Amino acid sequence: MATVKNLVIDQGTTFSLSIIVSDANANEIDLTGYTLRAQLRKSYGATSYTAFTVEAADDPTTGELTISLTDAQTSALKAGRYVYDVEIVAPVADGSTVTRVLEGIITVTPEVTR
Repeated sequence: MATVKNLVIDQGTTFSLSIIVSDANANEIDLTGYTLRAQLRKSYGATSYTAFTVEAADDPTTGELTISLTDAQTSALKAGRYVYDVEIVAPVADGSTVTRVLEGIITVTPEVTR
C-alpha cells in the first residue's frame, strides 16, 4: 500500500522531493534495475499529465529516489488541486511488478512574481 503525502508546489519554482522506498518490514528496497515513474494530473480520469523527473540516488541500494519538476513545468501548471503518484517497476527478471510507493494531492499555489 502506498504512503499518502499531500504536497504544495509553488507555481514558477523548481520542485524536488526525496523519499526512501522500503518494504513492509521497513527495509530499504534496492532500486538497481528498477524503472521509476511519476505523474500529476488534474483529476484521476484526466488524459493529460505532467511527468516528474524521477531518479534513484547515486547508490540505488539505499532505496532513495527523487521526484522533481523544473520551474518551466510548474509555471505551466494552473493554480489549484492535482493528484499524483510515484511508481516503481521491478526489473523483468523479477517479474516486472509495478508498485505504487507514494500518492496524494498536490496544491499548486499561484505565482505573483514572473
